[in-house]
Amino acid sequence: MKPKKGIHILPSLFTTGNVFCGFYAFVAVLNENFYYAAWAIVIGMIFDGLDGRIARMTKTTSAFGMQYDSLADIITFGMAPAFLAYSWVLKPFGRLGWMAAFLFLLCTALRLARFNVTAALLADKQTDKVKYFEGMPI
Repeated sequence: MKPKKGIHILPSLFTTGNVFCGFYAFVAVLNENFYYAAWAIVIGMIFDGLDGRIARMTKTTSAFGMQYDSLADIITFGMAPAFLAYSWVLKPFGRLGWMAAFLFLLCTALRLARFNVTAALLADKQTDKVKYFEGMPI
C-alpha cells in the first residue's frame, strides 16, 4: 500500500492542539501561573495521545504527521516542562539550574530522534507494529 501524501486535517488538528498547549504553558510560566502551565502540559498529553490514534483509525498516517507530532512533543513535553521547572524550582541554583533544565530538554530531543529513526526503520520493513517498547517515554 502506497503512503498517502499531503496533510491530513483531523490528526493535524489534534497535533496543533498539542502545540498550543505547549505554547500556552510558556505564556503561563512567563506570567508565573505555574499551576496553569502544568495543566496545559497534561492537556497536551491528551491531544498527543489522540492524534496518533485518530490517524491510525482513519488510515491517514503520514511521514509529515510523524514529524509534526515530534516537533509538537519537543515543545510540549521538552521545552515547556524544562522552562516550568527552571522558572518554578531551579532558578535559585543559577547556572546549575538552567543546565539541569537543559539536560531534560536534551534528553527529550534525543529520545524523539531515536524514536523517529526506529519508526523509519520499521516503515522500511513494511511493518506497523512494534512488539515491545524500547527506551523511556518523555
